[in-house]
Amino acid sequence: MQSPAHGRRLDAVTGPFTPRTPRVVAARRLHRRRDRDTAGRFLAEGPQAVREALDRTDTVVELFGTPTALDRHADLAARAARADLPVSEITDEALAALTETVAPQGLVAVCRHLDVPLRTALARGPRLVAVLAGIRDPGNAGTVLRTADAAGAGVVVFAGDTVDPYNGKCVRASAGSLFHVDVVRAADPGAAVAGLRAAGLTILATTGYGDSDLDDLVDHGRLAAPTAWLFGAEAHGLPEELTAVADARVRVPLHGRAESLNLAAAAAVCLYASARALR
Repeated sequence: MQSPAHGRRLDAVTGPFTPRTPRVVAARRLHRRRDRDTAGRFLAEGPQAVREALDRTDTVVELFGTPTALDRHADLAARAARADLPVSEITDEALAALTETVAPQGLVAVCRHLDVPLRTALARGPRLVAVLAGIRDPGNAGTVLRTADAAGAGVVVFAGDTVDPYNGKCVRASAGSLFHVDVVRAADPGAAVAGLRAAGLTILATTGYGDSDLDDLVDHGRLAAPTAWLFGAEAHGLPEELTAVADARVRVPLHGRAESLNLAAAAAVCLYASARALR
């Protein structure tokens, strides 16, 4: 049912959709990876994520919002309506069922998966690529994705046993960057690296025990070519089979007394070093 006053969909009996409304029940299932993979859809919560999703053509499937949030962000609701997308009012209880944050901001979009085949992504000629290999923490993965976007990377590859890019925490940590880059999911990390090399990218593996120093690469102009950076999990680093096939194994120099950098900081240093060299 639509309300004639504002064109938003309401339940014919109860008004705003509740946690038991079938469309809310279906959307709530997307918290589980197997349901996301089956449906090819995921949830993006908050006005920033919704705005970025709406900016990407043919991405948003449906918009849910509390009456207050839909009024506060009337521009987003109007954009969704102009795109002929369902815009549905929900209760606070339904919002809690659809979100994972302590203080949700009232909007949730159901979005289509954004996966791009590696071959398609490489055909666009990216000069900077980030490869996440074996990273299981969704917050770390989303932060690296956000950093890669900020540094100008055109492609982020989630390779092998890496967290689902559509995990709610990963989506939130990306702060909208998930919608800006080509997201590639590659089951075989080795095959993905081979594809990147065949496309002309230099393969650089990050490791605290690397035989190449990042500063030396910068000083000798070795970051000026199109580059794919490989990043592994903080606890275990990159798998040996990936470091072995890289063109260089790179360590970030530590000039103070810190034992190491965390993954997000190391990724930022490496990606921005490449971004500067490429420009």
